[in-house]
Order: sequence, then structure tokens, then C-alpha cells
Amino acid sequence: MTNAATSPYLSVRRAIRPAIFAHQLLAGDQERARSLAAECAELLQLSRELVEAAGQGQILAADPALIASDQHKDRQARLLEAYADAAMGWAKVVGCLIALAGTLLDRGDWDDVRRLAGVLRDAGEDNAANDLRARLGKCIWDSYQDRLRRISPRMPPAQIAESIQVLRAVLHEVPEEFPDRNREVNRLLAPLAAAIHGLMTARKIEISYNSRVEHIATGGVARYPDIVKTSLDELSAEFEGICL
Repeated sequence: MTNAATSPYLSVRRAIRPAIFAHQLLAGDQERARSLAAECAELLQLSRELVEAAGQGQILAADPALIASDQHKDRQARLLEAYADAAMGWAKVVGCLIALAGTLLDRGDWDDVRRLAGVLRDAGEDNAANDLRARLGKCIWDSYQDRLRRISPRMPPAQIAESIQVLRAVLHEVPEEFPDRNREVNRLLAPLAAAIHGLMTARKIEISYNSRVEHIATGGVARYPDIVKTSLDELSAEFEGICL
């Protein structure tokens, strides 16, 4: 039999984290809370049921072993039922959290979605947390699509500066769980570098031996998405050196 103290379904501290999140949502913004009240109320009720089931399991598990076989079997049956109730209760809580995440994503409450993903991860639901962060990443990425499409090899200085800011924002705000985040940003570094290289050529600025602007402009870092932040920092430094 699983020890009550270590069961993932019977930790009261873990079980109440979703309830804490629901209370924070309700208390944080009363106007917004009106539209989320029903979902939060359901989450709080499910969390209460989970804690009750978890508590029952802990009480039963803490009873001394009963000598009479019939009594022992009855205790064992009740303990198994309590564990099953707690497990199903936790499944309902997680399902309710995921449904609440969908509402928050639709509303564009991305900071709350990040916090909710943290609640899931802290509760041991890593897969659900990663899936949620990937969904969040898609929403944020889509919000930047129009500005990302404007990145081209022939941009004026103001647009180059804006493009650098947009790419920085994407790397900062889009979770790494979003598929191909780094690869897509890395792909956009080539036209950005080409625009910076063109500006340097037009202003007859000598390109230093250590500069990687031309290398990046020709797609030289396309196969190395893990260094995308470093490459963007280098391009930003080159551009600032021209314009400052």
C-alpha cells in the first residue's frame, strides 16, 4: 500500500495550491472575477472534495492494524476507496485548471496563465504544465506575427531597431516549450543581419574582423538555434555601434 505521506494524491499542501490560485484570481480583479467566478467556484469545490478524500485516506492509513480478518478487510477496502476518491478528485481538479487556462488564454491574461502553469508544475503535473506553456507560446507568437513578417533585408534604421525589440520580446515572453521558438527567431536573424550589413555598407562603415554580421546574414547560424540569444545580442551591439 502506498504511504499516505508520500502519495501524490494525499498531500494537502499540494492539493490546496489550485484553490490558492483560484482565490488569487478572485481577489486580484473584482471586475474580471465576475466572468471567472463560476469556474473558480467549481475549482474551489473540487479542491475541497479532494482535501476531504485525502484526509480520509490519511486517517484510515494511520489506524493501527486490526487483528480480526473481517475488520482488516473492511479497513483495507475503505482505504482503497479513499485513495481512489482522492485520485479521481485530483484528476477533476487538474481538468478544471486546464479548462480555466483555456478561458484565461482566450482573454489574453497571459501572466495568469504563466502562474497557472507554475501551479501545475509545483503540483507534479509537468506534462500538463508544459502543454499549457506551449499553448501560451502559440498565443504570444501569433500576437507578434504581423511585426515579425515585416523583418526584411532592406529595413531603415527605425524598423531595424523595432525588429530587434520584437525579437527580444519574443524570446523573453514566448516559453521555450513552444515548438521551434528559437529556430524561427534564428531564421529571422538572417534578414535582420542583412539589413544591418546593408546599413553599414551604405554608410561606408568598416566591418571589423570579429564581426559576425555578414556570417549571420548569409544564414551561418541557422543550424544553431541554441545560440539565438547570443546572436541577437551581437546584432544589437553592431546596430547600436552604428547609430549611437
